[in-house]
Amino acid sequence: MEAVRAFADAMDQMHGGIRGEMDMNATDLAALRMMIVREQRGEWVSPHQIASHLLISTASTTKLLDRLTDSGHVERRPHPHDGRARIVVLTDTARREFFRHFGERMGRMRGAMADYSDDELRAIVRFLGDMEVALGAASAETEEGAS
Repeated sequence: MEAVRAFADAMDQMHGGIRGEMDMNATDLAALRMMIVREQRGEWVSPHQIASHLLISTASTTKLLDRLTDSGHVERRPHPHDGRARIVVLTDTARREFFRHFGERMGRMRGAMADYSDDELRAIVRFLGDMEVALGAASAETEEGAS
């Protein structure tokens, strides 16, 4: 757990640096990160999903999306299969800016992985997946307790 805490601290430092470089607050950057991950999975992102992921109100989500739209990072569009629903998509500008700031850091992370065997990397991926599920379960319990 000590290593997990140290890694989380390093991630916090990295995100703090990127927030400064991109002149964004933590919530806006977290929304962009979430959208990048979902986009890479081929998933649509709704305003409600952003609110749930960030544990913020719909009013706060509207303000967040207004900021990101005004800054040219996202667009609100009709859902391609449900005309009543809306989705939020990243702009090309957002992708370029995001990867420009994360790119060097991701390169260093890939370099750190180079000395691990495929079996070791599979174990690490499994471990991180289990941590994601465990933390997601903790978040879901917190949400249920707040209801």
